[in-house]
Amino acid sequence: MMQWLKKPWPYWIGGVLLGLLNVVLLALTGSAWQVTGGFLLWGAGVLELLGFRPFEWEFFKIYDYKFGEIILHHNIFINKYTILNIGVVAGSLAATLLASQFRLKKAKNIRQAMFALLGGIMMGYGARLTGGCNIGSFFSGIPSFSLHAWVFWIFVILGAWAGVNVLKRFLV
Repeated sequence: MMQWLKKPWPYWIGGVLLGLLNVVLLALTGSAWQVTGGFLLWGAGVLELLGFRPFEWEFFKIYDYKFGEIILHHNIFINKYTILNIGVVAGSLAATLLASQFRLKKAKNIRQAMFALLGGIMMGYGARLTGGCNIGSFFSGIPSFSLHAWVFWIFVILGAWAGVNVLKRFLV
């Protein structure tokens, strides 16, 4: 029985399972799969703990329809977005552990670490600018034929191509 956990699964099985999980999530919560909303709330919650008032900013007034109840009751760290994010991390970790693929790796040098940090910041900033991330776009936007999701994925592909070329030039 454990043998099927050790070998890689075909991509189509993963796709079908993720699609089914998205349908179940939509049926149970009324919300499609998304990640960046939770990280946005975490960041705003940390700023609030530091004495700032981010929920009075214009950005959150625009998104009041989405986060209003959470902000009103100050459930910044305990809400459906946090549960989704923890589920994504826990599920990824479980899949990695079950496939015996978990490895802790040290950065080769400070340059590699700085590129990773810069890339993460750029990805997070870009996700907030577009109002979502690849998960929300892929699992919600593309199946509903939303134009923004298709444009988003065109630029994801272009960005991945550019990123690979930068890495090849500066790190390899």
